[in-house]
Amino acid sequence: TGEKATAEHAMKLLDKRFNTKDPKRVTTIFLVDELDMLCNRKQSVLYNMFDWPSKPHGKLIVIAIANTMDLPERVMMNRVSSRLGLTRQTFQPYTHTQLQTIVASRLEGLQVFQQDAIQLVARKVASLSGDARRALDICRRATEMAEVAGQDKIGVQHVTRAHMEMFSSPKILAIRSCTKYEQMLLKVMVAEFHRTGVEETTVGAIFREMQTCLRTEGVETMSMPGTVAMVARLAATRLLLSEHIKHGLETKLRLNVATEEINFALKSQEEGG
Repeated sequence: TGEKATAEHAMKLLDKRFNTKDPKRVTTIFLVDELDMLCNRKQSVLYNMFDWPSKPHGKLIVIAIANTMDLPERVMMNRVSSRLGLTRQTFQPYTHTQLQTIVASRLEGLQVFQQDAIQLVARKVASLSGDARRALDICRRATEMAEVAGQDKIGVQHVTRAHMEMFSSPKILAIRSCTKYEQMLLKVMVAEFHRTGVEETTVGAIFREMQTCLRTEGVETMSMPGTVAMVARLAATRLLLSEHIKHGLETKLRLNVATEEINFALKSQEEGG
C-alpha cells in the first residue's frame, strides 16, 4: 500500500487484512529469503507469517528460502513448524559448468572476456562455494584491472590476479597465521555448518567434533579447557563470534568470516606446501 507504520501497528494491519473476508482481494504471494535470519528466541514474526495462510480468508501463500532443509525441525518452535506446508525443494550449489553458463550469459554480446578466463572463474568459484555472485565479482574486478592496464581483453592473468586479491584480506592472512589446532577448529566449524545447514554451533558440539577429527588425523587430542582457550583466542581475533563463556558447553559460536574464505585460505596454504 505504500503506507508507513511501526512494527506493532503493521502487524495489526496485516492481521486484520488476513482475517477479514474480502471477495475482491486477490491472493498474495509472499517470498521470504534468508528465513534463518528471522529465527530469534520468540519467533513471533515467523509464527504470524506462517499462521496467516491458514486463516479462512487469508488468501496468502508464503514461499520461504533457507540455508537448510531441516530448519523447522532444528530451530523452529512446534507452534511455528506445525503451520508449515510439506513441500520442500532442495537447491544444490552451482557446478563449474552452470557457473560458466551464468557468467557467459551475463557477458553475452561482449567479446572482451577470453573463454579460458570464464572457465577459470567458474572452476575456482565452484571449488570453494558455487556462489554465482562471487564469480561475477571476480569478473568485475578482472575487468577493472584490464581497464587500468589499458588492455581491451580480459584473460586468465586478470582473473587470477582478481581472485588472489579478493582472497587476500586481513582475515585470510589471520587464518593462515593460526596454529594447526586453530585452523582445524575453523575447518570443523565449516564442516558442522555444512552438515547442519545452521550457521551457529556450540562449544560442546565443536569440542566433540574436534576430538573425533584429531583422532582420525592421529593427532594428540585437546582438553576442554584447551579448546575453550582456543575459542577465546579466535574470538579475540574476530575470526569467530562467541557468547560469554559463562554459558559453558552451550556457549554459542558463529564464524565471522565466510566459509569459502576459510576453504580458500587453508587450501591455498596446503597447495603452497
